[in-house]
Amino acid sequence: MAVLRYTSVAFILLLLQVAQVAKSQSFIGVNYGQVADNLPPPSATAKLLQSTSIEKVRLYGADPAIIKALANTNIGIMIGVANGDIPAMASDPNFAKNWINSNVIPFYPASKIILINVGNEVMSSGDQNLMTQLLPAMQNLQNCLNSASLGGKIKVSTVHSMAVLKQSDPPSTGSFDPSVADLLKGLLGFNSATGSPFTINPYPFFAYLSDPRPETLAFCLFQPNSGRVDSGSKIKYMNMFDAQLDAIRSALNAMAFKDVEIVIAETGWPYKGDSNEVGPSIENAKAYNGNLIAHLRSMVGTPLMPGKSVDTYLFALYDEDLKPGPSSERSFGLFKPDLTMTYDVGLSKSSQSTPSTPKTPVTPSPKQKNALWCVPKAGVSDAQLQTNLDYTCGQAGIDCSPVQPGGACFDPNTVASHAAYAMNLLYQKAGRNPWNCDFSQTAMLSSTNPSYNGCTYPVGGT
Repeated sequence: MAVLRYTSVAFILLLLQVAQVAKSQSFIGVNYGQVADNLPPPSATAKLLQSTSIEKVRLYGADPAIIKALANTNIGIMIGVANGDIPAMASDPNFAKNWINSNVIPFYPASKIILINVGNEVMSSGDQNLMTQLLPAMQNLQNCLNSASLGGKIKVSTVHSMAVLKQSDPPSTGSFDPSVADLLKGLLGFNSATGSPFTINPYPFFAYLSDPRPETLAFCLFQPNSGRVDSGSKIKYMNMFDAQLDAIRSALNAMAFKDVEIVIAETGWPYKGDSNEVGPSIENAKAYNGNLIAHLRSMVGTPLMPGKSVDTYLFALYDEDLKPGPSSERSFGLFKPDLTMTYDVGLSKSSQSTPSTPKTPVTPSPKQKNALWCVPKAGVSDAQLQTNLDYTCGQAGIDCSPVQPGGACFDPNTVASHAAYAMNLLYQKAGRNPWNCDFSQTAMLSSTNPSYNGCTYPVGGT
């Protein structure tokens, strides 16, 4: 059994870390696309964002109405230079100056602009002319920021797709496509010199589309799975998000840019798709985004970047009904145009609460009002329960010592009993959302307290 043991000091540090995260979740952002004809006014969106734990927003352009609406909200704003403006910005410093004077100066610092992305996925566009002009455009923009005394306050970067990597599996072999390596080296040199991040769009959803097996879906959705061992590093990865991030980290390290930080500019999962699309559903979207948010809030990081959460911008705030392509392209929105949730992933400030530590009852009652426990469904095999047990006890902050020899819940010494305790513990710790009690559809919620004798099953986040 893969079990993590924590000393009391480590547990105290974990509590302090959780308290800190509760105060600030600046690593959670969202994409605010506008390829739609039914979006609410920017002022309404600004109020919506302030009611959530989202602290950063990525715009694909520099819409003045949105930037102005976000003034004095303390929400960090990424703005973008269109791909079509790159040639002019690269060749004419005055174009860059005028762009800054129009899109930044009138709004900053009331509107908290933190990053300007020059272009979107240019390096995988196949347009060699645009690719070679990208770095000069970024340099001209940076020079204009410096002249306006904004250098360092507002960073400059560009957004990449995962296609810039030639190799990403296993993560330790992560490397960039040699055909763009020279251009990337220049861009990364710029990132390193200016302290700006390498921004990229990893989508476990697309990884699942290329390998639509049940175990791959669980791996992509942060659900219990047997994990994947990196043959190079021998690290066992339990989810695709960490594996993709560490592949990017390995590629950056291999090119000697260990100092360049990563920012996830886009990641998400569609909640609806066409009949021939595999993967889109409300359940999968809730599982991916909900578990991703819980993973970020845990501050556990990735195996190669432990103890911190990479800034991650969820895709997307709203559906964009005018986008071409399959239905899934128009079905990523976390919120509807009427400002209600498409599905709840725990982003609302009103739905968040600081977990309390209830008193342990001397004799647990069969039921507690409004209390729910996560328990295995009837008929689940011991093999699947063992997978659930190993997965759960391998998560940071999950203390499985009660089901170890000598623990209060060790007896009866069965996989089913141990797994039941561990699965409920993870459900309570992860936020008590329905998708936290999924375990590849092997678990269910029960209002009957499964505690027995001296073994008390936690409830209410304890």
